[in-house]
Amino acid sequence: MRFIIRTLAAAVALWVAVQFIDGIDVTAPENSATYWGTLLIVALIFGIINAIVKPIVKGLGCALIVLTLGLFLLVINAAMLLLTSWVAGQLDIPFHVDAFWPDAFLGAIIVSVVTWLLSWLIPDGD
Repeated sequence: MRFIIRTLAAAVALWVAVQFIDGIDVTAPENSATYWGTLLIVALIFGIINAIVKPIVKGLGCALIVLTLGLFLLVINAAMLLLTSWVAGQLDIPFHVDAFWPDAFLGAIIVSVVTWLLSWLIPDGD
């Protein structure tokens, strides 16, 4: 159940990023089942990438994270969003992030903040 809630929260966060950042696009017809299905699939891809690739990148960039007082984590989050866009493109999923700066960077900030707010608002049973 927790996995489903976290995936839905990530899909909502991606939807907010699509609404605010012009360089992040879902090319499916808006307000359709395909549009929301695309967001759910992209949220799953994003979750898998964050579970597998992100810890490796954080481990390799540990010194930079400490040196920048954690601000390098924003760069890592943006890279994960850009990687999600690339994987979606390889799977012919209509989700695209145009460029690292400013699209992926600002999108990662929005996704992080919205996901944090939703996780704070929705009790997880712990």
